[in-house]
Amino acid sequence: MQQLDPDLRALQEVRDFVERAKRAHEVVHNWSQAQIDKLCAAMADAGEAAAYDLARVAVDETGIGRAHYKVLKNLLGSRGIWDSIKNERSVGILSRDERTGVVEIATPVGVIAGIIPTTNPTSTALGKALIAVKGRNAIVISPHPRAKRCIGEAVEVLRRAIERAGGPPDLVLSLTNPTIESTGALMKHKHVAMILATGGSGLVNAAYSSGKPAYGVGPGNVPCYIDRSADVVNAARSIVTSQSFDNGTLCCSEQALVVDKPIEKALMAELKKRGAHVCSEEETAKLAKLCNVHGHMNADVVGLDPWRVAEMAGFTVARDTSVILAHQGGVGPKWPLSIEILCPVLSVHVVDGWQAGCDVSMELLHFGGLGHTAAVHARDEGVLEAWFLGKPASRIIVNGPSSMGAVGYSTWLMPSMSLGCGPQAGNITSDNITYRHLLNIKRAAFPRRDWPEIEAKGHATAARFTRESAPRGSGMAGDPALSAGMSLPSTSALSAGAASNWQGNAPVAQAQAPKSAPAAKTTVPMSFMGPASVGPVLAAPKVQAAAKSPAGAQTATLNSPAPVASTASTASLASGASGASGASGASGASGASGNVGRKVAHSAGSNVGAMLSPAEIRSIMAHAGAGCPLGPCKGCEHHQAATGACLA
Repeated sequence: MQQLDPDLRALQEVRDFVERAKRAHEVVHNWSQAQIDKLCAAMADAGEAAAYDLARVAVDETGIGRAHYKVLKNLLGSRGIWDSIKNERSVGILSRDERTGVVEIATPVGVIAGIIPTTNPTSTALGKALIAVKGRNAIVISPHPRAKRCIGEAVEVLRRAIERAGGPPDLVLSLTNPTIESTGALMKHKHVAMILATGGSGLVNAAYSSGKPAYGVGPGNVPCYIDRSADVVNAARSIVTSQSFDNGTLCCSEQALVVDKPIEKALMAELKKRGAHVCSEEETAKLAKLCNVHGHMNADVVGLDPWRVAEMAGFTVARDTSVILAHQGGVGPKWPLSIEILCPVLSVHVVDGWQAGCDVSMELLHFGGLGHTAAVHARDEGVLEAWFLGKPASRIIVNGPSSMGAVGYSTWLMPSMSLGCGPQAGNITSDNITYRHLLNIKRAAFPRRDWPEIEAKGHATAARFTRESAPRGSGMAGDPALSAGMSLPSTSALSAGAASNWQGNAPVAQAQAPKSAPAAKTTVPMSFMGPASVGPVLAAPKVQAAAKSPAGAQTATLNSPAPVASTASTASLASGASGASGASGASGASGASGNVGRKVAHSAGSNVGAMLSPAEIRSIMAHAGAGCPLGPCKGCEHHQAATGACLA
């Protein structure tokens, strides 16, 4: 493979890695919960042990963020995530609801494609691998090219841990030469079952356009409203702490401060006490020119220390500056610093009252942060409720640091390095992504205890419109597919003593039956007939049982009904297969048609006298207007369409 062109080599690596991951997944597909949890625990332990080394490699390679805070992120991506899911079931039966009778069963998805950004490389790799393996899946990671080494190191730490725990190390793989083409090939590979993509909007759109199920995690432009009722000291501390957390590289970190006018001076004073620098108009203009390039965030400033950002912009601040603040008069293209900028630079918007603060916060969310995260500092319950109900943000962090709160580090939200933004942002979920999103959950369900009552009530409601109280196939009393509302007999309709389910025939002139073959009297009980029929009734087929033969077999002679003038070609359904137009007596003498009665021998226990099987005969009779020899009711002049009744 070393001989290949680099692009071709990258594509071949995708094919090879997906195949290896597929084989590894097949190994653990049927593993128990204990076996899987053993692997995950080993992975979490290894990630925790390597947290500092991975943090240092990440900062050295990418130049983004701060090693101390990357250690914290790595701990969250390994130990933090594992602690939140280690006692959760992900194998076999997840739950049994004794009240509803619903059973949930987990099955793995398969091979997952994981796309990792450069801003949070090692922590995201650790977290995605853990939740994938927890669900008995394999994951192939496509790292950002600027972070492929540190992500590869994180994956290698996990692979060695899996192998030591007795699992197949290829459950976790990372491409060594990622390109745009190879990432696209990975997402579209036939053996990749799902995509978990974290990155910019272009990458997320590519994931959703791949034709595969995908969890896309897009950008955020997080507004942080500080109300006049807020604890100003706590608000200032939370803002600075959040921006210092790896230099604001999480998409859920604050991007704009929306400050209620009565507490503006007090808040600015508290922020300055904690190392904030408030820009002059000239500095603001220089900062805007650096950070906003053609309407987009300048990637060169992502995760840099504040003093370095200021130096690049053309002014100086103290080396211990914690965050740079720049006032803006509005939101949108005319205000360059109102976009998402993943470094400790915050725009400041002063408003008068929470309604105005609400409006500005909404503008910021719609300007690149829709569905992601919002923050609010207030003690007024009315203001908080307005934020909860009205903001199109999937996470609303209250009176605390937004970056650590949204990922579940400082709150009880599910710890995750992948945050969904919901359908409003084009994402499939608004959740913090965890192992449950990477499971296929089947559900087994038993009938409700009150199902007969619900079914009867439903039919009664429908009958008010259709006038069918017991439609065909409903199984209810009066169902035309049943015999007088009862189940069909289990024995043949031609067995001795069996009764037809025929419920009457059209009034016809009775023909004179031949003397040698008098018409047999009907054997259909009146309970099957319903009300008295109008006119003569065609005799039902009658089977006369004979004595057992010496050999133990049974014999029977079939009597066909006498022919009728208006239905000369109509034969009994039960004897139609024989083609006889006459009848034979029990003695087998010739009838008017010259046909000779036939005696058919059957072994003991078989159905007597039929050339069709019992199942065939029942099928014919069930589909012929409740057994009517005239055929199906539809179109018959004796069928009342409104009620389904037979007037014959």
